[in-house]
Amino acid sequence: MNEDNARFCLLAGLILLYLLCGAAIFSALEHPFELRARRLWKQQLDNFTQRYRVNLGALHTLLRQYEEANGAGIRVDVLRPRWDFSGAFYFVGTVVSTIGFGMTTPATIAGKIFLIFYGLIGCAATILFFNLFLERIITMLAYIMRWCHERRLRCAGVGVVSSREESSGEEDSLEGWKPSVYYVMLILGVASVVIACSASTLYSPMENWSYVDSLYFCFVAFSTIGFGDLVSSQRQQYESQEAYRLGNCIFILMGVCCIYSLFNVISIIIKQTLTWIVGKLVCSGRHQSCSCCRPGQKRLKRNTVQPISSHCPAGRHRYMDGSVETVCDSETDAGAVADGVYVGRRLSGEMISVNEFMVSNKVSLALLQKQLSETAHQGPRQSYSHQNGFSGGVGALAIMNNRLQETSVDRLHK
Repeated sequence: MNEDNARFCLLAGLILLYLLCGAAIFSALEHPFELRARRLWKQQLDNFTQRYRVNLGALHTLLRQYEEANGAGIRVDVLRPRWDFSGAFYFVGTVVSTIGFGMTTPATIAGKIFLIFYGLIGCAATILFFNLFLERIITMLAYIMRWCHERRLRCAGVGVVSSREESSGEEDSLEGWKPSVYYVMLILGVASVVIACSASTLYSPMENWSYVDSLYFCFVAFSTIGFGDLVSSQRQQYESQEAYRLGNCIFILMGVCCIYSLFNVISIIIKQTLTWIVGKLVCSGRHQSCSCCRPGQKRLKRNTVQPISSHCPAGRHRYMDGSVETVCDSETDAGAVADGVYVGRRLSGEMISVNEFMVSNKVSLALLQKQLSETAHQGPRQSYSHQNGFSGGVGALAIMNNRLQETSVDRLHK
């Protein structure tokens, strides 16, 4: 079984265990209340039929008819119309955001068929919007982190090179400043709590809910669970009605964006945790053959760039199972540091690309072309051959000679 299948099976088992634990807890909390409510309703029904001498079967028929009317939006208390333009706009907002409170549902066949196609496109577009919102949050945090770093360097009196000069594109300049997934989770969590608390402060007096019920509604709505037991903006009249409805829409939009993005980030952390657990389980069966189980070796995270330690300026990278390990050696085994990126030596038998070779030796393609042109046309570098006795030539040998010439001249000047 490969790692992906093992992670999938582990996740399925954990979700099943999570569901069983949740069912047991909710059953213990809510089932006694349900039994009490049933007994109370039966007592009230018996008292009503005995006092007014009403036929129990006729009363049940009336109650069933009221349940059907209730599904169509008829309530004992006077509520706002469900299918005027403002009510319909509220409904489509709950559809495309996948909240689906259930307070308003289409009753006609044409409305149900139209909802299928409308929700298919609307939900897909909204999910795309939520994903792009998360990308914008990460980009904004990257800008903030880079700005704080540059400001700290300026305060310390260190010159800061513009990121546009260091890279050809804006996205490349932010690549090294992508924030940690835990940092993004913290930011989104704090934003979600602030929005939920602010919205609850609005809902509690306007809807006559307790503050706990308001927080409960915020989570159910923002997480797109949408039970429908509590729904905002359903009464016919409010104080400052237009301002309240506008604030309600803004809070729901901001809350859904933050909570949905938070769910995505938490899912990444869960995936990393599952990968770590699977790796531990695999390594436990390979005590000697698996490098990550050997004492004294530290396995780094995948897809991460490890900085050069100040006490280990010289080292080499080992590539094992997709991870990168840095092993400190002596000064004679040092790699090259080019443009702030450490390029270490590879193990024997491993191939090195031309790009890595040029970066490690600080040689650019433009410099190579220039040197080839000069050696071919007996350019300025011929003076070194006359001074130091090195023969000219064309091609890679000429470049090597020119390098040796420059080195010898530098030593003579020193």
